Amino acid sequence: MRICIILIVLLSFAGCKKESLVTKKDHLNDSVSTTEKTPKDSLKSKTKREEVFSFETELCNNKGHFDANQYTKQEIEGTYQLWFQLGGLLLNAPHIFKLEDLQQVRRDKNQVLAKLDQEFAEKKKVFENLRVVNTPYWQNIKAQTYQALLQEYELNKIQILAYSDPSVLLSSTFKGCNHFARVLNSGDNEIIEEWRKLREQMSKKNGDPQRIMDEFESHLNSSYKKDYAVLDLIVFGWGNCANDEIRRPQRDEKMNKEFDALFLKIDAECDEP
Repeated sequence: MRICIILIVLLSFAGCKKESLVTKKDHLNDSVSTTEKTPKDSLKSKTKREEVFSFETELCNNKGHFDANQYTKQEIEGTYQLWFQLGGLLLNAPHIFKLEDLQQVRRDKNQVLAKLDQEFAEKKKVFENLRVVNTPYWQNIKAQTYQALLQEYELNKIQILAYSDPSVLLSSTFKGCNHFARVLNSGDNEIIEEWRKLREQMSKKNGDPQRIMDEFESHLNSSYKKDYAVLDLIVFGWGNCANDEIRRPQRDEKMNKEFDALFLKIDAECDEP
């Protein structure tokens, strides 16, 4: 009887040990299987999915090869638009350099403002729909360019209104230009005196300084001398000052390199300069 009990205990122990070994072996097999998958997935994620984006620069037709796993074609196209097509002045404001231009913008002020509002709404929509690559650099360039659009719109709108009513300049956000705003809302003598100073400054920066001063003397003797003074002080005084306050992104070599860096390679066919 005792022998039977001992045999049963031994057989039970052997069975447990065998089960333990099987379980351990299965666990090792699972571990190896998981380890084998990881490098395969990792290699797959590093495989580049090359696509081509065609674009033009000043002298070249380009084909940029980019990794579609990093950027979409829409993002590349939006970044190109931001880089190459949305620099400089963003709105087409009227150019007021002659007395006839001043008289016309005063006469057609409402139509001019309506055209400006329409163009601003269209350009604003462009930015709302513009998708650029999701990097800090390009997202920042987009934000800065949009802010420049808002400032440029404000400048143009106030300037158009100021040709008829210079008092609007006193409440503008371009605080660094308050000097010209105050002068344009002062007496005739102060306006003429400031106009003379402005023309003298302009002559020093011009390749033909005598012409600048001859124009001033000619306009000073005109019956429309105050209109000439207002025109110059708004366009070349307040206008240039306000334009300098607009914070536009630097269109420099760094931006060019940041754009080129989006591509694996760029094939270019260029004309001779």
